Amino acid sequence: MDAVTPTGPQTSDAHSHLVQPQNMEWQKTRFPGCEAKTLLFDRTTGLMTALMRFAPGSVLPDHEHVNIEQTYVLEGSLVDKEGPAKGIACKSGEFIWREPNSRHAAWCPEGALILAMFQVPNKFFEADGRVVDATGADWDETWGHTSKG
Repeated sequence: MDAVTPTGPQTSDAHSHLVQPQNMEWQKTRFPGCEAKTLLFDRTTGLMTALMRFAPGSVLPDHEHVNIEQTYVLEGSLVDKEGPAKGIACKSGEFIWREPNSRHAAWCPEGALILAMFQVPNKFFEADGRVVDATGADWDETWGHTSKG
């Protein structure tokens, strides 16, 4: 596995990787009001676990979960703003997971701190018709190899 974790102390077991988010800086994303601390990222498969922090009122725009996505809300709430599950709110202390190919926009009315786990990076749908990943890179060029069909 070509997994990337932040540098820092590790246990003596080479198969265990200790990540200390309290010592990491929040990284801005291209989405206003959204910052992340990437805890695990596999550049080959796209597997990722991240702490994500959302400012009050921030929105994660129209996107599709290519494979199963899991979210545990530590603080605040994550609300489906658009899509088939519009209005569903996952609040502090609750867990939500989404099936492959589910599509929505997410909103954090009072802000949120979440632990998010993705098997494959999300597809984001741009107004100009492009389909990109969270960094703005063309999704098919970057992650098409991870599709199951």
